[in-house]
Amino acid sequence: MAEVPETLLRLVQRFSPSGQEGQAVQWLVQRMRTLQFEQCFADAAGNAVGIKGSGLNQIVLLGHIDTVKGEIPVRVEDDTLYGRGSVDAKGPLASFVDAVAAITVAPNWQVVVIGAVDEEGESKGAKAIIDQYQPQFAIIGEPSQWNRVTLGYKGSQPAVLTCKKSLVHSSQGGNANDVLLSAWQSLLQNVKAFNQDKTMFEQIIPTVLNMTSESNGFEMEGKLAVGTRLPISISPQVWLQEWLGELKGVEINQISSGIPAYQADKNSVLTRAFLGAIRQAGGKPGFVNKSGTSDINLVAPGWGCPAVAFGPGDSNLDHTPNEHISIADYEKAVLVLVSVLKNLGISS
Repeated sequence: MAEVPETLLRLVQRFSPSGQEGQAVQWLVQRMRTLQFEQCFADAAGNAVGIKGSGLNQIVLLGHIDTVKGEIPVRVEDDTLYGRGSVDAKGPLASFVDAVAAITVAPNWQVVVIGAVDEEGESKGAKAIIDQYQPQFAIIGEPSQWNRVTLGYKGSQPAVLTCKKSLVHSSQGGNANDVLLSAWQSLLQNVKAFNQDKTMFEQIIPTVLNMTSESNGFEMEGKLAVGTRLPISISPQVWLQEWLGELKGVEINQISSGIPAYQADKNSVLTRAFLGAIRQAGGKPGFVNKSGTSDINLVAPGWGCPAVAFGPGDSNLDHTPNEHISIADYEKAVLVLVSVLKNLGISS
């Protein structure tokens, strides 16, 4: 049985679904203090923050400490650690902490590690830090496997489609629900045409979240809640106005602010540092784009610096009852991160 790195094991042992991160944050702050981070604290949003160095140049390694619901008993089998958050995303966050603990920060740099709260919710933790830091580089902690770098995340926009229609006998025509379903089918046909011959990352992916209706005996009101994953080429505003807005007989209500898609430059100084580091660790580097969203969609545009996502773990195991991480892959990810920081001139 492999020995589990303490940061990884103890962090996974502290179950912390969104809204209940306090114990895990408290432990991680103390852990970073023990590992000789120079500043360790929980910020006003509840994020765990550890800082090394005091230079004018800054890099932020932003992970998230919350998980989805559904506690999984923590256990170790051979080279594998099972537990909620082992992949998404305490594994990546712990690897940030262990990598930064292993380096000596160059005099002109400051390294900030953040375990953000509420990433699985409304991203309150990430939203709170955008104006607090001005990094030259950002690395976001999400599972990509130790030898891959995530460059892109799709955008998203939830909405509610509503139709209100006078009741008529079923023999005389459709009701409000029929109008909604007809509009939805029309939309899907347009989406299918748009998606043709495009990669997953370039496609629109709409999903029905739920459908409800009610009647007062005179009118029926139907509501169709939908979520949509959006490519770089379509902003949330364009989706609402030019796609949903064209549906006949339907009112569109925006549930919340949409999140634009994000795509990193594969030729930036940061991505080149990762490619070299993965090769130095004996891996064949690769790039990946994902169909979900993450905190990188929020912070990267605000910071305007090169940003990618990286971390050990298989993202296919995100949110599953079988969530687990390879300890050997975790340790390789730490080595890669140490080399990245050296390649960027951040560590001596």
